[in-house]
Amino acid sequence: MIDKIQIQDKRFELATGAGSDAIHKDPQYSYAVTQLTENGKTGTGLAFTLGAGNDLVCSAAKFYADTLKGIEIEELMGNFGQTFKTLSNEQQFRWLGPHKGVVHLGLASVTNACFDLWAKKRNVPLWKLLIDLSPEEIVNTLDLSYLEDVLTRDEAIEMLQNQVDSKKSRTGILETGYPGYDTSVGWFNYDDEKVRENCKKAIDNGFTAMKLKVGSTDPKRDIRRANIVREVAGETSKVMLDANQQWTLPQAISICNELKQMNPYWVEEPTHPDDVLAHQTLAKAIAPVKLALGEHVPNRIIFKNYLQTGCTSFAQVDAVRVGGVSEFITISLMCKKFGVPVVPHVGDMGQLHQHLVLFNHIAMGHEALFLEHIPHLKQHFTNPIKIENGVYITPQEAGSSCDLK
Repeated sequence: MIDKIQIQDKRFELATGAGSDAIHKDPQYSYAVTQLTENGKTGTGLAFTLGAGNDLVCSAAKFYADTLKGIEIEELMGNFGQTFKTLSNEQQFRWLGPHKGVVHLGLASVTNACFDLWAKKRNVPLWKLLIDLSPEEIVNTLDLSYLEDVLTRDEAIEMLQNQVDSKKSRTGILETGYPGYDTSVGWFNYDDEKVRENCKKAIDNGFTAMKLKVGSTDPKRDIRRANIVREVAGETSKVMLDANQQWTLPQAISICNELKQMNPYWVEEPTHPDDVLAHQTLAKAIAPVKLALGEHVPNRIIFKNYLQTGCTSFAQVDAVRVGGVSEFITISLMCKKFGVPVVPHVGDMGQLHQHLVLFNHIAMGHEALFLEHIPHLKQHFTNPIKIENGVYITPQEAGSSCDLK
């Protein structure tokens, strides 16, 4: 049974300019780390923050983790969906959310530790554990409450069951690797020459997709830099633009229409992430430019609303932002039903998500589009992601690759 719990507040400084965007000019990449130990095996779970407040997330994680002491991990995961539902609806902590903010980040850290420990207990990588589970076993780990109008338990099981016979045809990706995209070519604080240089490096490293931070007070700066990336990358590469919520709706309509000429693959987080209807209006106003949402969408219910309105073309659900692996899978199922590809935001630097996108593709039939690559904390992980020629190499170590040194 789980007999030891440890919560750690881990913060890491970044090189000058790295990680910067239109709102977060000087970020400190940080993790609220949960460690759950059973019979000498320790599961590690992460929730991502940018520094201040990380201690609050750690306190929330400890509250949730303490409730799991004395439970055997196999027993816990056999009906984890009910545990998740109980914890996320704890009467006092729910008042602080519900299902968002500090308390939900704390739950994500604990949930992710449970899945890591489960995989380590079975001595397999997390991707393999998830792929080998039956549809019923997967759905038993999910909380589908508040989704009954779009996704029932029976429907979720049926969706997974319908993919079982074709799973083998998609396992080739385990050998070839999962495509990545370079999100570090154009951090906000990088000057034009640095952006140009980074684009050339990304191409030399095998990437055929890359992302630029926009959202400047002067839209001309965004347009100039976007055209630099397009010029260096060429017309066949995918170039994504990320505004990090900086624009109002009128500003977003105006500048997105100006940016059409450089053919962005998507525009990410153009305005406030809670304003679903603004995104619906924007999507219609700037078509055929597509929107990507999810970095700051905290739970399955708001994702449901985005999917229902049809305004998001790419779902960037992040398992260290929503309630962990369990809610990530729930949202992926909804996206599959609505025909929206899942391209995660990687607050985990891709460590956990390299497992989850393999599951999405093989067991759920999602398109293997690409996965964001951020290299800045690589040296701090025990088993850092491996990427060669722009492709994630399938991890073989037991667990979810989230252990920190």
